[in-house]
Amino acid sequence: MTNPANSASRKARWATAIAAGVALAAIGAGTLPAAASAAELPAAPVTGIVHTREPLDRTALQASLDGLPDVAVSGALARVSGRDGRWSGAAGPTVPSADANFRIGSVTKVFTSTVTLQLVAEGRLTLDTPVQQVLPGTLPADWAPITVGQLLSHTSGMPHPVAPSAGTTPASAIADALRVAVEEGAPAPVPGSRQQYNGLNHVLLGMVIERTTGRTYAEEVQRRIARPLGLRHTYVPAADDHSIPAPYTRALWDASGTGTGELVDNSRQSPWAWAEGGMISNAPELDRFFTALMNGRLLPPAQQKLLTEPVPGFEGNRTFSRGGLQHMELSPGTWVWGKTGSYNGYTSGVFINEERSRVLVYSLNPTNRRPQKPEDGLTELDHVFKIARAAF
Repeated sequence: MTNPANSASRKARWATAIAAGVALAAIGAGTLPAAASAAELPAAPVTGIVHTREPLDRTALQASLDGLPDVAVSGALARVSGRDGRWSGAAGPTVPSADANFRIGSVTKVFTSTVTLQLVAEGRLTLDTPVQQVLPGTLPADWAPITVGQLLSHTSGMPHPVAPSAGTTPASAIADALRVAVEEGAPAPVPGSRQQYNGLNHVLLGMVIERTTGRTYAEEVQRRIARPLGLRHTYVPAADDHSIPAPYTRALWDASGTGTGELVDNSRQSPWAWAEGGMISNAPELDRFFTALMNGRLLPPAQQKLLTEPVPGFEGNRTFSRGGLQHMELSPGTWVWGKTGSYNGYTSGVFINEERSRVLVYSLNPTNRRPQKPEDGLTELDHVFKIARAAF
């Protein structure tokens, strides 16, 4: 995700955002689970996978944050909870505490998917409801129907998003992507033919939520999730609200695109990504939300099942479920469900293991720089791996 103020940074980061769910997963671990009381989580049987339960290694978890700050990451925090035990830690000058607020990026999509599935449970939508029926005139009239279920599972075939401008809105993000697709001669999508991560799916879902309920997306997240779970620091900022409540982790970011520019404080930035990536939260509250979600507190059984149900024809590693969660294998036999997130200066994730015994929330402050020599430290993804392996 990107900051509309910077064109070079915008384009580089949008390339990352388009591939976020696939690229991070393809490396083995993009982001991992959140928990607060995962002790409540029921074990979910998974066939064909051999599990080994290792005790929570607090020494390894603390060591996973060693070496910060370095060239690629200025600070990080992590939180693990569940039946196997609890631990939290923080490191680096940009992270005042392990419960500081941060921009969660595409972890927002889990909130959007949850609200959408609640509307399905209420009979106000179905997975087969065409987007064109709910949002007439938003997509070309000659396109094949794109369903709510295809948006959730990233099988819509929507064209790639384009770099946002300072005035980007949900509607203009869709319109800009359609305009560029036409200019480039892209064919109309064939919904259901492939699974490809695309933030525009959740922009459309946010618009569907608003049209279906008659309330704003932000109001629905508060009414249906944040307020019932007591999430006081988890919210969708207003479009013109660039602030982040203290205490918060600081995004020291090189916006030059060269990796050699000045690091500037990018903590205050536009939350333009909205229903696909604009929310703010913290580790304890993401833990509470994700635990409640995976424990069945937010969805009835039929919709709960969709969270971990493969999309027919797209089963396997590094895929998205019918309910929109990432499924990935961190190491042989160690599988997790969850979602990664990225925003300029913020990289985060929430994940849970197959046994439902351990949940991880993490947030890093990447600098947009890569180490050039060993003494520079690890890459951003190396840091993510290090935390994930220690947690699971």
